[in-house]
Amino acid sequence: MELKKKLRFLDLYAISSGAMISSGIFILPGIAFSITGPGVFLAYMLAGLIAAIGILSVVELSTAMPKAGGNYFFIARSMGPLAGTVTGVLSWFALSLKSAFAIFGLAELCTLAFGVNVHLAGYILLTLFFLLNAFGVDLASRFEVLLVILLLAILAAYVGVGYGAVEPLRFQPLLPHGRSALLAGAAFVFVSYGGLINVSSISEEVASPKRNIPAGMISSVITITILYGAVLYVTVGASDPSTLLASVAPLADSARGFGGAVGYAAITAAAVLAFITTANAGVMSASRYPVALSRDKLIPGFFGRVSKRSGTPFPALIATTLLIGGSLTLELEVLVKAASSVILLNYVLASLSVMILRASRIQSYRPSFRTPFFPLPQLLTLISVAFLIVHLGFEAVEVTLSFIVLSLLLYFLYGKRQMKREFALLHIVERMTDKRLTDSVLESELVEIVFTRDELVKDRVDAVFRGASCLDLSSCADRKTLFSLAAEHFAKEGFGSQAELEALLEDREAASSTVLSPFVAIPHLVCGEKGRFGLLAVRCTEGIAFDKVHPAIKAVFFLAGSMDRRDLHLQTLAAIAQISGSEGFEKKWLAVRGGEGIRNLLLLGGRRRGQSELL
Repeated sequence: MELKKKLRFLDLYAISSGAMISSGIFILPGIAFSITGPGVFLAYMLAGLIAAIGILSVVELSTAMPKAGGNYFFIARSMGPLAGTVTGVLSWFALSLKSAFAIFGLAELCTLAFGVNVHLAGYILLTLFFLLNAFGVDLASRFEVLLVILLLAILAAYVGVGYGAVEPLRFQPLLPHGRSALLAGAAFVFVSYGGLINVSSISEEVASPKRNIPAGMISSVITITILYGAVLYVTVGASDPSTLLASVAPLADSARGFGGAVGYAAITAAAVLAFITTANAGVMSASRYPVALSRDKLIPGFFGRVSKRSGTPFPALIATTLLIGGSLTLELEVLVKAASSVILLNYVLASLSVMILRASRIQSYRPSFRTPFFPLPQLLTLISVAFLIVHLGFEAVEVTLSFIVLSLLLYFLYGKRQMKREFALLHIVERMTDKRLTDSVLESELVEIVFTRDELVKDRVDAVFRGASCLDLSSCADRKTLFSLAAEHFAKEGFGSQAELEALLEDREAASSTVLSPFVAIPHLVCGEKGRFGLLAVRCTEGIAFDKVHPAIKAVFFLAGSMDRRDLHLQTLAAIAQISGSEGFEKKWLAVRGGEGIRNLLLLGGRRRGQSELL
């Protein structure tokens, strides 16, 4: 069952922002200051810039394939099920651990305020987040929107009030530990932007994804990057360096300095809101990874079940809740760093996925947002992420490798035996080796995704295109030879004798040329018993000599139908004329591979759509 499309721009913006604003801004600045010095605000902004460049690839892929599982789904479709399994499991673990860290922070605050056991408080809070998400993504997203608005308002007030307390001398020297410390600081605080890439896992639930995914995710990362820079600038400028170094709550301590008890209470409340938004967004996003893995039969199908009433994937949500619950008993510092390395790895894989899909020349890869200046952003992401991973340290990478081993075991012991999947990398190998390795399954899957994404109504012409026969010829002597092949095909389909059909085609051509352009011809005839209609699409890469004026026709569409299907005949004729006359058709026609590629090109061709009645 498909997940319901209920998330709009504000929902996605809030979920993206809520996934980022958490411990990275409320707890880490003191430690980051010890690494970078007063220029720590630049480290946050550098990390945000890298995240913004990297997210362009994620946005492109999400608009092309808005499906549950996000980065898992498009990495599996570009690099194969093995890479997809590793990505899906790692992302599920990383986002669950990040959510556990947020819930643990909330539980600590509850312990300080009410004296309850920290683990008991954690499990109570986790249960509340489970129930919130169990009622459906629309309720959880409305809750997220409200919290993020309050959170942004408090942080904006912090910057506005605190700016007057900034002392410029506290920024001297700006980078006392050198420029390399700036990279180390950016690597350390990159976790602050960690939730952004995983928001793609809920892209299937976004209404109007062509518009809302780019607008929501890009505006979110820009907002948070600027906000982080401003907040850290005020924090450093308004705090004594020794106090900042020793503080475990640097924003709250800074706010107490220039805002008194009210400022301290406001920032503490903002921290609570931040933990709540991160935990809620994390539970919501993480639970979509088991859904995607189960759909591809890489884990048991039970995890892919979705409630018909609420649209909630209950088994996946329960599994995610249990995973987070188990994580609450662990030492999370190293695991949070491991989550950062996984997130950085996902940026690398997303960039590689875009490069592979573009290079594969799959015609049904139709993102509504294309990364500008391709492939420069992808190359910049690969280089910058490599520098950041080096600065994370071996311990974090070691934990990540252990999760990778677990993912590999899952694939080889279960997933590999359950499914075989075509992926974009095979298309590149196929073109380089000139060996047929694919059967257009991926292209057809992408066609269905485009239909769903664009909410296209499948009409009678779509049914004709799906049932069309195709001939792919390297050469054809002339029109007579081609008409003979077409007549033979329709004779086998029961439209009449070959000789009769061949004569009808020649008579129709003699009466009025069916050539539409120097590239396209649409011969059509009325024949056959009542209720019959068929389409034969012929591609000839060297061109067919139709007549003296048109010596190289490369696309020929034969229509044959009975008199009672005249309306369908005219609708199909008009649709093909619109598609073949669209910009770039000739290049696409010569680039597609095989009959399925031709059918998919027709299905995705730009045309006006009419009746929804199927044949």
